[in-house]
This record gives sequence, structure tokens and C-alpha cells, in this order.
Amino acid sequence: MKEYLKHDEWCIIEEGFNPDNHQSSESIFSLGNGKMGHRANFEETYSGPSLQGSYIAGIYYPDKTRVGWWKNGYPEYFAKVLNSPNWIGIDVQIDGHYLDLYTCKTENFTRTLNMKEGYLLREFTAILDDGKKIQVSAKRFVSMADTENGAIRYSVTPLNFDGKVAYTAYLDGDVENEDSNYDEKFWNIIDMEAHAGEAYLVTETKKIGFRVGFGMKISAKIGDSPLNISPEVLKKESWVANRIERTIKEGECFTIEKIAGVTSSLNYDKDKLLAATKQVTNSGFTKGYDALLSDHVKMWADKWVLSDIRIKGDVAAQQGIRFNIFHLNQTYTGEDERLNVGPKGFTGEKYGGSTYWDTEAYCVPFFIATAPANVTRNLLIYRYKHLENAIKNAEKLGFKNGAALYPMVTINGEECHNEWEITFEEIHRNGAIAFAIHNYIRHTNDEAYLAEYGLEVLMGISRFWSQRVTFSEERQKYVMLGVTGPNEYENNINNNWYTNKMAVWCLNYTVEALTKVKTMDAAKYASIIDKTSFDYDVEVKRWKEIAGNMYFPYNEKLQVFMQQDGFMDKEQILVKDLNPAERPINQYWSWDRILRSCYIKQADTLQGIYVFEEEYDLETIKRNFEFYEPRTVHESSLSPCVHTVLAAKIGDYKKAYEMYLRTSRLDIDDYNHEAHEGLHITSMAGTWMAIVEGFGGKRVHDGQLFLNPTIPQQWQEYSFKISFLGNDLEVVVNSKEIVIISHAQSNIELTVRDQKLVIEPGLSKSIPA
Repeated sequence: MKEYLKHDEWCIIEEGFNPDNHQSSESIFSLGNGKMGHRANFEETYSGPSLQGSYIAGIYYPDKTRVGWWKNGYPEYFAKVLNSPNWIGIDVQIDGHYLDLYTCKTENFTRTLNMKEGYLLREFTAILDDGKKIQVSAKRFVSMADTENGAIRYSVTPLNFDGKVAYTAYLDGDVENEDSNYDEKFWNIIDMEAHAGEAYLVTETKKIGFRVGFGMKISAKIGDSPLNISPEVLKKESWVANRIERTIKEGECFTIEKIAGVTSSLNYDKDKLLAATKQVTNSGFTKGYDALLSDHVKMWADKWVLSDIRIKGDVAAQQGIRFNIFHLNQTYTGEDERLNVGPKGFTGEKYGGSTYWDTEAYCVPFFIATAPANVTRNLLIYRYKHLENAIKNAEKLGFKNGAALYPMVTINGEECHNEWEITFEEIHRNGAIAFAIHNYIRHTNDEAYLAEYGLEVLMGISRFWSQRVTFSEERQKYVMLGVTGPNEYENNINNNWYTNKMAVWCLNYTVEALTKVKTMDAAKYASIIDKTSFDYDVEVKRWKEIAGNMYFPYNEKLQVFMQQDGFMDKEQILVKDLNPAERPINQYWSWDRILRSCYIKQADTLQGIYVFEEEYDLETIKRNFEFYEPRTVHESSLSPCVHTVLAAKIGDYKKAYEMYLRTSRLDIDDYNHEAHEGLHITSMAGTWMAIVEGFGGKRVHDGQLFLNPTIPQQWQEYSFKISFLGNDLEVVVNSKEIVIISHAQSNIELTVRDQKLVIEPGLSKSIPA
């Protein structure tokens, strides 16, 4: 763990500059607005270790696969979200010497991420080699309101001298990805312009030909007095800039404002991108820094209205949950069905920025409850639009008849993960995608989605399960061989309980969906049947046969579901008995040793119990939790949240709180020693689940909302808001009472602690805690 950040309810604060923490801070203090974002790189020159990162949503490069032993079915490339041209750069020179925090001394350094208002602020005193001192303030944001604009206000004040201060504001197209497979650079320069006060750069990705335009316009002032500037115009091969220099007196504040415009060929005609970039840049510049910031802050205020969670009496817990909600909201806004929630968002390159099953399993529950329904609907439509490629992915592995295998890693629907145990075997991802459709509909009552999009996806997935199983003559049951479950510390196993469970549920739910769509919209149903060449009698008969005769490994002695066949053949040493110096084991053990161990990377069997909790009594849940959690090393960011929910369910509040802090502060405190690579964006949604579904006890069954709140003893009170069937409500919990407040336009019906309540619009009801 790294605990160098100050606890604060609304801000992440770093006091004092330590280069050893810088790359982690670059991740933690990242900014984004759903369309674009960047790591918290310094505007000025920094010669120390740094991961430069500026990212545009939906723009990627098909980096040729690099693998030692090629296997049939491997993808030809790994889709990487690219480090795009750098628009934040402002070099600073003091009497000809570059400001560089890696080489100069600093005093009173603070870096602040204001999560309430969505901006990054740095303030410090720099002491140069010749003893000159300057006070620096740099504040920037990526607008949530004007989503193609970013803005920077950078100020320098000489403290003990009069001297020349120069700013060089630039756009730099000479960038690279640290994770490039073949050390390639992925961008070509298409167009460059630089004039006094402004500059523009249009770049194009190699191979695919995405284009991105960057523009900047600058202004300057001394104190509050605007300057008439005539900047020196600079151009290099892939770099354009404006340089302004002034002689500044001791105590005077010299400020530059840089307004950026960023466009892409996702939204504009390629050949008109330069003109669009100029228009967007000029629009932001005309509006001005202060007005841009004001509208941006208002947008954040609107987002916090429904998504905020308030915790009294525990600043660490409060900071943790807001940090996670902040990054979720700035990573995905739901306005564009072509986009999704990358595992690192706008904070780093790892995982290629592509889409995983994490979206459906963890992010969908968050967005369903905290955003308008169209936000989650667009996440589902994203998968529908990839159905054709999912069918092709399955065909590459030998499946037929419209069977669909959604990719483990993707950005356009094609599989781009090249580890065989994941690409070919971690097929439970299909189940998460199917369950997300059900989860969305039960929260919104948008059954029309089934007919429009959902049914075709479900049919393709069920066709895959139907072909993937094998009938075992010995067991007289259907089995699922050669798979990897959510616990990726097991590969090529047979009968992973969770995978088998998801397959059976999918088959049954698809049959229900067929009936529902036929009843709801007979014409659409007939069209889908024709489009998919579906033989109802033959295929549904087989699906029902498989669902009714699936094998599930079970240990009669322990009365627990077995994670897979042969799990008890492993040496059963508990995590508490491991040498702490060898943790995390994925950084100290060989892969062979990990595979032979009983250790679980993340919830696997417990993932299934979490998803289908209503099917099991409390004792069953408790037995399985108490068996599997002591064998779980929680070395996936996705692990603690599910354990929080189940621990709260069985009344193990000490473990629930321990797991909550781990998931909420995973990146802030760098539990897994990898924050420098980027944040765990999708698992951040699990932090929200930990509170709302864990401590809040939120469940939805048969179209009804249930709450069973408890409160950790470390908290005085907590509250959250959720939307259900279009109605917004607020839940306030303390040691004395549970209060439900309606913010809806119609009556809300729900069950709280087994009491059925009806709450009228604008009113509230309370029950004893």
C-alpha cells in the first residue's frame, strides 16, 4: 500500500512532491469527460519518469499480435486505445531556464483533484538552481458541458526577482504508446497550421485511418489586466506552438490561458476535420475559461445529484466512494452507443482500453440505478451492434448456426485477446452479457428492448451454449469441458460451477424471452425467427434438455458447490497461512505454482451465488462464503466488491467493511502496486455495489424493489439515491432509523426490512433501524 494522499471528503490531495509517486499520481488525478481524457501529466517540461497519456474515446489501433506459439483462432491484432497527440503542453522558461520539477526543488507543493467540480489544480513554489523562486498555479479541466473543449489556466509569480518569463504553448503529434508490440508509432500527421495566438494539428492513425483534430487558442494577462500578445509562431515536423515572453516584476502574476478543441472522424467528415477543429476551438475560446468552467461545474453538480453517496463519520470511506463514482462518471456518459467503459478509462494504456465483461457484470448495476435509462440501454446496444462479429468469433472456433461468442477483449466486436486460456476458455463472459439484458429490463421495465435488440443476442448466446456442452455418458449429464472461470488462477478446467450456472440460466431466459416477444410483437418475432433461421421446436427442445440435465460439481461432505471438478485434490492451505512477503502471489510465484494451488484470484463460485442469490437460503450462502473467501487472495480489482455484498448478507460486517475499504481505496492506496499503470475503472462500479447492494441490501426480484439496510459501526450515517422503474428515491441510514425519501413523480412501492411501504411523491417514511 501507498498512503501518501490526504484524506478529504471531496478532494484527492497530494502534499509535497515525490517523484517516486508521480506516475501513480498521474493515474489517480486523471481527467475525462466521456469523449476524451488524459493522465495528470504536468503541463511544463518534466524529465523524470512519466507515462504520457492523452486518449480519445473510440479511437484505436490494431497492433499486430505478438505471441510465441500461434494457435488457430487467435486474433490477428490487439486493439489499443492510443496515446493521442498532447494538447496540454506549456513549457515554462525563467530567464531562459526551463522549469522542471524533476531537477528543481519545490516547497508547499499541492496537487488537488476536486471531484465535486471536476478540475485538477497544482500549486507550488519552485526554487531554481540560481536561487530564484517562483509561485506556480496550474488549473485545468476537460469540459463535461462542452465536450470537445479542454482548458488550462497557468500562472507564474516571481517571488524574489524581476525577470523574463516565457510560455510556449504547443500541440505535439510525436507521441507513442508504451505498450506498442513492435515499438511502432501509430500516428501520421495530415495537416498543421500555426498562427499568432492559435495552432492546429490533424493526425491520422495508421492502418485504420481514424483522424483526430487538435486546436488551441491562447490569451495572457498580468494580474487582472489582459495583454495584447503577438506570439512567436513555431513549427516542427509534428509540433506547432506559440511562444510569449514578458519581463515580470517581483510579485506580479503572469497568466496564460489555453483553450483546446478536440474533434475526431467519429463525429465529423474526415476531409472537413480541420475546419471543424477550428470551429470547436474558436467556440471554446469565445466562451472563455470562466464560462467554460462554470458550465462544467454545473454539469458535475447534476451528475452528483443522483450518483453521490454520503458517509458521515468516516472520511476515508467517504473519499473512497466519491473517488470511484467520479471516475466512472467521467469515463462513460452514455451519450454514444459506439463507446463503452474501458478497464482503465482515460488513465492508462493497460488492457488496451478495450471492453471486457466487467461492463455488464459491474458497471451496468451502477448506471442502471444512477443515470437515465438510455445510458445503460446504449451499453447494451453496443453489444447488439457487435453481434455479427460475435458470431464470426464463434465460427473461428468451429461453432455454427449463428452461435455467438462475445469477445473477452474488444473495441469493435472482434476478439483481440491472445492468451488461449482466456480467448478460448473464459466463455462465462457470454453469460454476463445475457444477464445484463435481464438486469436492465427488470430495473426499467423496458421490455421493448427485447424485441428491438435483446432477443437476437440471447439466441446467439444460447446457440453457443448448446454447442459448447458435451453429454457425458458416465454422468448421464451435460458437462462443460476445458474452461476458465472468473478465477483466472485456474485454466482448462472442467465443469466450472459458475460457467455451468450461467449457461443454464441463459438457456432458460432465452426461452422465456422468445415467448414474451412473440406475445408482445408477433410481427417482430416472426422477422427475428426468419432472420436467424431459427427452428423453434428443435432448438428449444435441446435447450430445455441441457438446462434440465446440466452437471454441477458439489461436495456432499462440506455441503458447498465445487468451483470445478477436482478442486479438493489441491493442497488446502488458507490465505492467512501464506507468507506475506510473497503477496501478491502473481508477482512472486511461477504460473505453474499458482495453477496447482487452491488460491482464488476473485469471486468465482461466489460470483454465481451473488448473481442468483435469491435461489439460495442464508445457510447455503454462508457455507459457501466461509469456504471460498479464506482461499481468495483478492488479486483482481473485481474481487472485494462481491465479497462485501455477500459478507453483509450473512451478517459478517467486519469482513464486509474490510472488503469495502479495500475496493473503495484500491487505487488511492495502491493495494496491488499497479496504480502507475492506470486505475481500475470497471471495478470502481463494484465499490458502489458494495455500499448499495451490500450495506444497503438493495435487491430487485419479480419487478419489486427490496432494501435491507445495515450500517457499519465505523459510520454515523450514510445515504444514497437510486432510480427504479423511472422513480428516484433516497435512502438514509443511521443507527436509529432508516428513512426513505421520494423524489419521484408517482407513488413508490418497495419492501424495507420485510415491511411493504408505499411512499407518495415528495414525501418520506421511516422505520426503526
